[in-house]
Amino acid sequence: MKFKEIQKMGKKDLDKKMKELRVELVKSKATASKTGSARTKEIKKIIARILTFNKAEKSEELKNK
Repeated sequence: MKFKEIQKMGKKDLDKKMKELRVELVKSKATASKTGSARTKEIKKIIARILTFNKAEKSEELKNK
C-alpha cells in the first residue's frame, strides 16, 4: 500500500485497515520461522505509513485552529 493510496482513504477506512493489518501481523509472526519473513516487514511498513499520515493530519488540524 502506497502513501498516495492512504491519502485517498477516509478516517473510518484507515481505522478498519489498521485493525486488519494488526491481526495479519500477529498471524504472520505466529507462522513465521525464527528468521522472520518479508511479509511481516511489509505489514510493519504499512502500519508505520498509516500512523505517520494520522500524526501529520492531526498536527495540521492543530495548526489551523
